[in-house]
Amino acid sequence: MTQFSRRPVLGLLAGFAVAPGIARAQTPLRIEITEGVIEPVPFAIPDFVAENAAGGQYTAGIARVIANNLSGTGLLREIPPTAHVGRITSFDSPVQFADWRAINARALITGAVRVNGPTITVKFRLFDVVSGQQLGDGLQLDGRTDAWRRMAHRVSDQVYMRLTGETGYFDSQVVFIAESGPATNRRKQVAIMDQDGENTQYLTDGTSLTFAPRFSPTGDRILFTSYETGFPRIYLMDVASRRRQVLGDQPGEMTFAPRFSPDGGSVVYSLSVDGRTDLYMLNLASGQRWQLTQTDAIDTAPSFSPDGQQVVFESDRTGASQLYIMGLQGGGQNRISQGQGRYSTPVWSPRGDLIAFTKQLNGRFHIGVMRTDGSNERILTQSFLDEGPTWSPNGRVIMFAREEAGNNPVLMSVDITGRNLRRVPTPGPASDPSWSPLLP
Repeated sequence: MTQFSRRPVLGLLAGFAVAPGIARAQTPLRIEITEGVIEPVPFAIPDFVAENAAGGQYTAGIARVIANNLSGTGLLREIPPTAHVGRITSFDSPVQFADWRAINARALITGAVRVNGPTITVKFRLFDVVSGQQLGDGLQLDGRTDAWRRMAHRVSDQVYMRLTGETGYFDSQVVFIAESGPATNRRKQVAIMDQDGENTQYLTDGTSLTFAPRFSPTGDRILFTSYETGFPRIYLMDVASRRRQVLGDQPGEMTFAPRFSPDGGSVVYSLSVDGRTDLYMLNLASGQRWQLTQTDAIDTAPSFSPDGQQVVFESDRTGASQLYIMGLQGGGQNRISQGQGRYSTPVWSPRGDLIAFTKQLNGRFHIGVMRTDGSNERILTQSFLDEGPTWSPNGRVIMFAREEAGNNPVLMSVDITGRNLRRVPTPGPASDPSWSPLLP
């Protein structure tokens, strides 16, 4: 991949109502998004230019993937191609900015595609239409033609970064539970897809009940729980080869709710034996494990802090499920949830500043976030049953499962401001999502 320089956005949002606290000036700026978008920024993206005949079959598809990614953030709004006045017929020709100002575009994305045998080359440029300047250097990507959608996601990440100053999240995947069949005989398979719902693949055959798949920090392995033996057991799977192994398989033990450590070398999980459910840590290389909690309560749903020094988890030790934080050796188990209702499934943000959770209150389940000390709690969703949050790689978006009364579960996403609630497309009913890191 051709390298490029990172620059602040050059006045793209000047005089434009995007979010409270965003600077409005004609001078170079870096956008800091702190609240929900008031008015999305309009952008235009014509079909990419085909630099040879073979590239023509990808020009429209790549542009559509990029447009859908950016529009889906809620930060930007695409001006439909049917409204375009200007035309891009050559990647290297000067841009006629007046044509794009005429349709009120603030950003313009242009690109080109060339295909040589199994190799596809994608180039793009991003322009501030108001100032008539290019934002950052051009970018060129080379890859296999069967990976053209991923290349579009990578371009989307670069556009997003240049416009917001934040890392993107489009070149990533989601592992989840694909559900099918009647409620009395539900079939549940571990499945994986691109973050936009495309390229779904099934990692298990559905003959055994599976739940709670979780990505490794490098995205090449997953953990999940299966009832294949009749009792819950944690499995570790290599995504590419589908090879798997049981973790911590001891007689009389039930293991579930696993999470990788940030370095991928250890797993924290719940272990139930003799009527007690506590948290344990397992070193994957040595097989050594140690106990973190020891109470008469049910301690479960652990999640590491990004620095790997703490674990947040849920426990009903006070009679109702609440959230606690502790150190790696189990010390300093402090309760952080203080509001009304029950709290569960906590997940630490990749940024380290927030914890997402499921909250049960007045018979309904919602997704919320709080600071790591429990302060500034905010409920982001309102529904009959929202549960199981997972963070996008940049900590900007939360995906979760939603089930309305009498309906099948679906996947949803919401910005951490509580805005831009969207359904994530899946082939059928879906639950238990887990978002991967950005792909290497």
